Amino acid sequence: MTVFVDVVGGRGRGPNLTLLHGWGLNSRVWDGVKDALAERFTLHLIDLPGHGLSQGAPVTSIGAFVDAVAHAMPQRSHLLGWSLGGHTALALAAMHPTRVDKLVTVCCTPRFIASEDWPQGKRAEVLAEFARRLGSNYSATIRNFLALQALSMPEARDVVRALYQAVEAHGAPSVESLAAALDILKVSDIRHLVPKVQAPTLVIQGDHDALTSTASAEWLAANLADSTYCLMEHAAHAPFISHRDAFLDHVIAFLES
Repeated sequence: MTVFVDVVGGRGRGPNLTLLHGWGLNSRVWDGVKDALAERFTLHLIDLPGHGLSQGAPVTSIGAFVDAVAHAMPQRSHLLGWSLGGHTALALAAMHPTRVDKLVTVCCTPRFIASEDWPQGKRAEVLAEFARRLGSNYSATIRNFLALQALSMPEARDVVRALYQAVEAHGAPSVESLAAALDILKVSDIRHLVPKVQAPTLVIQGDHDALTSTASAEWLAANLADSTYCLMEHAAHAPFISHRDAFLDHVIAFLES
């Protein structure tokens, strides 16, 4: 599957950095940090399959997400993934270790749904409710999902506005693509792949995140071969918007170290 890639920063002027967004959004979520990162890196901003300008038949497995991104990104690159994009980035780094120099995960979990051996996840009913609402009231479902990403934050309105602008910039995904991606999140469990990730990894987590838990991020950092854990205080699910400067400081320092 061919996906949309926006290359920013001038080819060859800096190390490659590929960025992957989360469910329901697109690569325009990085607008607030794009210019600062492009001063140091050649950015490859990808719209995940079925999202933004990467329209087509719904993708039904995390392997298909990985294949699409691997085909679109440079042969060697740093990789930064947020939420679903982070889940994809982890799997890609494990399956294509020679392609990833350094990895940054943002508010990411190796398994979204809780189980007896994974209490760090969310209740299955959370995704089930999203799926139920998608078919009946798409706009309200997206708005509610975006609001969750800024829960309990003073800057909530600004964060939600920035995320909604990103949705509109590249167009809303189809209901079918969103439902297919939810089905992936419902069943995908890549915990077995995490120890296979060879790239040095920065694990960024917001301590007020309502969608992925600090316990999940701590497990991730503990089970990666080479990890640095960064808990951002007072941040929710989108710290690159709500805590832009601190986020940039952490990412740039890690990638350039």
